[in-house]
Formats: sequence, C-alpha cells, structure tokens
Amino acid sequence: MVDGMLGSAVQLLTPEGERVADEDYDISLSNAELKGLYRDMVLVRRLDSEATALQRQGELGLWASSLGQEAAQVGSGRSLLPGDYAFPTYRDHGVTWSRGVPPLEVLAMFRGVSTGGWDPIALRCAIYTIVIGNQALHAVGYGMGAQLDGSSEAVIGYFGDGATDEGDVNEAFVFAADFNAPVVFFCQNNQWAISSPRERKNPAPLYERAAGFGFPGVRVDGNDILAVMAVTRAALERARSGGGPTLVEAYTYRMAAHTTSDDPTRYRHAEELEIWRLRDPIERLKVFLARQGIADRGYFDQIDREAADLAVMIRDGVRSMPEPPAETMFDHVYAEPHEQLERQRRWLVDYESSFTHEVSS
Repeated sequence: MVDGMLGSAVQLLTPEGERVADEDYDISLSNAELKGLYRDMVLVRRLDSEATALQRQGELGLWASSLGQEAAQVGSGRSLLPGDYAFPTYRDHGVTWSRGVPPLEVLAMFRGVSTGGWDPIALRCAIYTIVIGNQALHAVGYGMGAQLDGSSEAVIGYFGDGATDEGDVNEAFVFAADFNAPVVFFCQNNQWAISSPRERKNPAPLYERAAGFGFPGVRVDGNDILAVMAVTRAALERARSGGGPTLVEAYTYRMAAHTTSDDPTRYRHAEELEIWRLRDPIERLKVFLARQGIADRGYFDQIDREAADLAVMIRDGVRSMPEPPAETMFDHVYAEPHEQLERQRRWLVDYESSFTHEVSS
C-alpha cells in the first residue's frame, strides 16, 4: 500500500529508493538483472530525448514521448517470456526496446520511410498501432488463436487511460472474458488523455472496471519497476495457466507532451510536473542500487557513456535515412485502387512539380 495519490497500488520500491513489502506480490532479481533494468531505462530515455530533438529539427514528422513511463514499459516488457507476444501503442518505446526492436526501425516509421519496419513474428512484437485502443482487439484475437493452436504463450496488450473510453478496448474486454483468453491488458494511466485529465474522464479507479467484465484487475505503482515486474509476471503466468485475462493499471505520469504537436503548458500546471519529477522511475532505482552497493559511480558513468553513444547512432542513422516522397502517403490507405485517392495523388504531384518549376525559374 502507498500514499493517497496512488491509492491501493502495489509498490515494492518507494520514490526514495527504499525496498518495501507487499502482501500479495514480490520479486527476487539478481544484481545483474537489477543493473540491467537501470541500463534499459536510461537508454530508452536517451532514445526518447534524441527523437524529440530530431523532430524539432525537422528530421521526424512526429514523436510520442515516453518520458516518465520507462518503468511501466521496461518492467512489463522484460516480464515477457521469449514466446509471448506484445501489442504496443505508439508510445511504448520501452516495450519495443525490451523485445529487441532496433531503435532506428522505430524511428523510420516516425520519419515516414517505413510502415512498421521490424518483423513482428520474429520479435514477437506487433508494429505500433496508431488507432487508439485498436491493439487491444488485436491482442485478444491473437490470444484466442493461440488457444486454438494449443499454445502456452501469453499475450499483452497496451493502451492508455484515455483509450479505456474506446469501444475497441471494452469490446476486447468482453471477448477476452467470454473466451478466457490468455491476455494481460496493460493500461498505462499517465493521468492525461491528451488534454483531458484523468479525474474528469475516470472518477473511479480504472483497474476496478475489470470486475464488471468478470476478470481481476490490479493497480501498480507504474514508476516502480520492481512492482511492475512482479504484477506483470503474475498476470502473465495466470494467462499461461488458463486463468484468463487480467487488467493491470500502471499508475504513472506523462512528463512530456502528448506528442510533439501538443503544448501541455496550455492545460496543466508546472507544480504537477514537479510532484511527479520526485517520483522519477530511473532515479529511484539508481538510489536503491547505490544504497545496496549493487552499483557504483563507475557503473553509472559507464551507462551514461553508452547512452551518449546511442544518441550518436540515432542522430546519424536518422539523418542518413531518405526523405520520404510526399505522394507515398497514399500508398497504403486502401488495399485496392481508389479513384478519388488517385485524383488527390495526381493533384499533389502536379502541385509539387509546379512549385519546383517556380523555384528553379
């Protein structure tokens, strides 16, 4: 149990980096595993900051930041077994990192030169879904298929607090409950559905919604990577053993804008950011590692150097990607040729040609 803000959320590591106990959940990790989780979160955050900067420089068309949500994403992603399958949102860079997706293949999508980039079957990780909540249905459908195949794999589907209002998510709950699908619904409640605050949209705790569909729900401190792993592992094991779906609400906070086209200063106060900055998921694990003698200054400096090298690779890699031709935006809208779309494509090509001609003359 934790403070009033988090309610009855499971917590194993306080914001001050102190290890605490929970009646129902626990986890035991080696020193190497704990240091690896710290490394993951630091590198994912550097990936995020570099991508944000590249978008501001015009190198990416858009970017959805994961700043502040690293523990929820890495903790759940590292809880998956190799044969499990993940269905992420467009913000889950810590999940794709945990599944081994090369960062440049993620960034290629935001540059517009790829419609996904990675092999979802080989990496057991679906490409990003932009339609809000749609991946919840994908996760349940895949899980039902796994059941029919007699597979023991588990599936995890990610979405945000705003997506819980979508029909797709609630329909996924219905199907998962009816078919006892081996699915973990992982909701990152980051407090803001774009500019709509959580309390305006969801007066009751999100995890309690699961009871209405006939399966359990649990709230976890989403900035506590140890608690996230303990809860997610238990939910995944329940799915694998035939126990059916679970809703995990990871109570966290989106520190940055919804996307780089958003201005959060128009709808939230700086004081709120300061409160959550004190709950930083990376800092609390760093303090724990240092106090327990698991990692020292040399190790932290080593990870910082690795993050700097990653940043160079990301900058060079993105800038070496080709500029996406504007007309390619029409390529995958429909499966079959569509006359209205073709007219729009021809108009754009003619417009660009006339503009180029005027500049050259």
